[in-house]
Amino acid sequence: MELLGQISAGRPLLVMAVQEEAQFFGNDLPILLTGMGKVNAATALATVLARHPRPSGVVNLGTAGALRPGWTGTHVIGTVIQHDLDSDVLRSLTGETYGSPLTLSDGDGPTLATGDAFVADEAARELLAARAPLVDMEGYALAAAAEQAGVPLRIVKHVSDDAGDGAARAWRETIAECSRALAGWAAANLGRTHRG
Repeated sequence: MELLGQISAGRPLLVMAVQEEAQFFGNDLPILLTGMGKVNAATALATVLARHPRPSGVVNLGTAGALRPGWTGTHVIGTVIQHDLDSDVLRSLTGETYGSPLTLSDGDGPTLATGDAFVADEAARELLAARAPLVDMEGYALAAAAEQAGVPLRIVKHVSDDAGDGAARAWRETIAECSRALAGWAAANLGRTHRG
C-alpha cells in the first residue's frame, strides 16, 4: 500500500492497484496504490479511510480483462460481483448470503466480476462470460470497503486484454496505453490529473 499525495475533504481519492496503472497521472489528486488482489484492495482502502479525512468520493481506475468478444475501451461499472466466492455453498451452510452483487451509483454500466485469480485460460473465461463482460482483481473489494465506510465509489476500467490465453502478455504490452486512457478519462471527468 502506498498513498501518493494528501487526502482532503471535498476532493476525490483515486485508487489503483499498481504504479503501472498510475504512470500517466499527475499529482493534483491523491492516489492510493493498493497492490493487486481483493485482500490488498480492501485492507488498503479501509485503512486509509479510517486514518485520513473523508474524501468526497473514491474513484477506482484500473484495467480489466474482456470476457466477451468486442469489449474494448473505457467503461464506468454499474454492478460488481465476486466470481471466486461460492455464495450458494456458504448460504447452504449458514443460511446467510455472503458476497451479494453490489450496485454502484452508476448502476446502468456493465457488470464487473472480481476475483483473486488472473483469468488466463479460455475455460475460465467462457465460464465467467455468462456472468459479466469484464473481470478484474480489486473492484468488488473496493466497493465493499467504500460501502462499509459510507463513501461513494465509482469504478472505471479500461480493457487491457481479452481474458484467457495470452492475457498476462497482453496486459504488459498495453498497460502504458491503458494508464494514458484512464488519466484522460480522469482529466475529462474529475479535473486535472493527466501528465504526458
